[in-house]
Order: sequence, then C-alpha cells, then structure tokens
Amino acid sequence: MTGVKMNRSRQLFRKAESLLVGGVNSPVRAFRAVGGRPLFIARARGATVWDADGRPYVDYLGSWGPMILGHAVPEVIRAAGNALKNGSSYGAPAEVEVRAAAMVREAFPSMERVRFVSSGTEACMSALRLARGYTGRRYIVKFAGCYHGHSDGLLVSAGSGAATFGHPTSAGVPPEVARLTIVLPYNDESAVESAFRKWGKEIACVIVEPVSGNMGVVAPEMSFLCALRRLTKKHGALLIFDEVITGFRLSLGGAQALFGLRPDLTCLGKIVGGGFPVGAFGGPRRIMEKLAPLGPVYQAGTLSGNPVAMAAGCAVLAELKKARPYGRLREKTRTLAEGIRESGRRRGQKIVVNSMESLFTVFFTDRPVTDFASALRCDTRRYARFFHGLLKRGVYFPPAQFEAAFVSAAHQGKDIRKTLAAVDDVFREMK
Repeated sequence: MTGVKMNRSRQLFRKAESLLVGGVNSPVRAFRAVGGRPLFIARARGATVWDADGRPYVDYLGSWGPMILGHAVPEVIRAAGNALKNGSSYGAPAEVEVRAAAMVREAFPSMERVRFVSSGTEACMSALRLARGYTGRRYIVKFAGCYHGHSDGLLVSAGSGAATFGHPTSAGVPPEVARLTIVLPYNDESAVESAFRKWGKEIACVIVEPVSGNMGVVAPEMSFLCALRRLTKKHGALLIFDEVITGFRLSLGGAQALFGLRPDLTCLGKIVGGGFPVGAFGGPRRIMEKLAPLGPVYQAGTLSGNPVAMAAGCAVLAELKKARPYGRLREKTRTLAEGIRESGRRRGQKIVVNSMESLFTVFFTDRPVTDFASALRCDTRRYARFFHGLLKRGVYFPPAQFEAAFVSAAHQGKDIRKTLAAVDDVFREMK
C-alpha cells in the first residue's frame, strides 16, 4: 500500500518467490502450515535470533534441532574458522574425519564403523540400501508419522489396513517403490507382530524414530521398542534407529543409551555436524563392511566428511562431553512444559504438552497423543493462532503443529519466564 513501509522480511520473501521455488529451500520454512509469511533471519546468538528488521525472538526452533548449545557458540565458530583457513574441501581423507568418527563411536558403541554423509536424509537412504544389501531382502517397515527424509521409499503413507503396503505421498514416487514399504502405526506392537508373521522372511529392516519428533514429540512405549528389537532378531531383519533428531540430544549416546537398546544401524544428523550439513550412519563391522569400497553396496559423496563441518561437529561433541548439560536441559524443558500446561488449564485451553528430555510439542487437543492418528486429531488452526501470537510477542516456535520444539543450553531463566508470560497472554487472547 502507498505510504506504508513494507518490512524487510516481506520484501525479501517477495524477491525470494521470484528466484526460489515457493521462496524457500525447504517447504516447512514457507509457513504454509500456519499461514502468513516467513521471517528472514539475519543473525543468531545464544537462545536468540534476530529477523531482517532487527527484532529479537527467543528461539525454540534451533535450526530444527542442531543448536543444542545455542547459536554462535564461540568454540564452534573457532573450530570451523580454523579449519576453513586450511581450505573448505579436499575430496580426500583428512585427520578430522577420523577424530569425528572416534567421538561418534565413543558415544554410540553400536556404531563400530561409521560413514559420514551430508544430511540425515542421505544417512537414512543409505542405511536402507545397506540393510537390503546385507539381508538380500526387499521390504522395509516404517511407522506412520515418522519422517526419515525425502527418499522415494520413505515418502509413503499407510494403506487401508493395519499392516499393508504403502502408497506414495509425493508425486514422482512410483507406486512400485511405495509397495516395497510396509507402513504400521507407531507404538502398535501387535501390528508389528502381524507384519512379521505375514512377510517376515522378506523384511530387510525396520526403521523407526525411537522418540518421534516429526509428528510432534511422541514418546515410545518401551514394550513397543523392545518388540522391534525382539522381532527383527527373530526374523533376521535389521533394526535401524533414526537418531537424526535424538542423537546427542536425549543423552550423549542418544535414545539407545537412554533406553538401553542396541539397534543394528544408527542414523545421525543435526547435532553431529554442529550446525553444518552433516549426517552419519553406522553399525557393526560385519554389516558396515558390505559398503563400498569393501563390499558391494555402493554409496559415495563428494562433500562427505567435509573438514569444516567435521571440525564444527567435533567442537560440539567435545563440549557436550565436557559440560554434560542433559540434566539442566531436562529441567528447563520440564519447567516449560508444566508452565504451558498450567496456563492452558487456567485459560480453558484444550492442550496436551508432550515432552522428552529437551524436546516438547504443544498439541491442541484434549486427548493423549501417542501416534500419528491421534496427532492428526489436533486443531491445527488453533496452533496457527498460537504460533503467530507468540511470534508477535517475540517467541519463535516451530511453524507447524507436527514438529518438535527444542530447548538449548543457552536458554536462561529469563527466556523461559518470557516464554511462559507470552504463552499465558496468547491463551488469554485465544479464549
């Protein structure tokens, strides 16, 4: 409108829409799930991000998980900067890759051999190929609501029965590929047993988020995870833990250390790269040595083990090992979750707050959220109002109902108090 100054984020988004598909490089950034236009972030430090107009926000996005120590951590900046002085990429082995692999194996003893890649999607895609190559089988099992990246066999939703072959959820995924994926309900032990009775000799692997972060935070039933371990062993399939979110976040050794369960393969991302594009997968030597150059399962990547990213990841892992922030993270998250629940009760809101260690999600529903079906019953319109209400008050939650919020070591008491005051104000306004 004439005479009205357009804010910088809006200007940038208009320009971006003329250059980038949808104005973004990853769909959820476009705010389609909550409406409105996305913020363009200019800088970040600690638990705060600033938009292109200089407005600060208490940040619970954390770059979707990697920033467990907070933004612009001096040790990480120093490590990455020192590595960059020696060159940005070699396309050849470097000592820092060996150091990073040793740190991963120390934290995750199940990962006797490690392969670094450039994203969590690539890690999961490669782990599935390895599982098929190792077992000689074709079917994979995944769970509705768990996201393991955008490779073809994983962009699949459940069929009409409790244990059926999947169908594509994205154009470009051939039905023939989708039919190689069996999609089951999360936390449903009986569905897993049924699938193995029917196709046990043809199932190469089961891949699961041991704590879901992609339908919002949904904790597993221990009996469910134990059943996955028991049934895969019984039928000769591999169990893959997708710890792209949970790795180094729930504990130094991820969900598998927290729950005392040992998968066959583990996929990592996010924190392991210190905020740079890194993924990893690994497992026992006998399985991993099926990978090229030792075995017949091919996987490669020009920027895999990038020295700058490896240096940043090593700095984060070293700080996590030194500081052991997990108890403090748990307490901060508990304070937030309990405060949001209490505010919801006081203001007459129908909400459920699921949390696990330093992850949490506010669901707009009055029923427990234990799987994807129950998550889908949430009122996404009310979440959108909640999100924008918080944003106006300087608090940045994930711009989608079905995503996790992340607490970092950099969040202080004042940040939590500001957040809870904003939540209460928004709930009062929404009444």
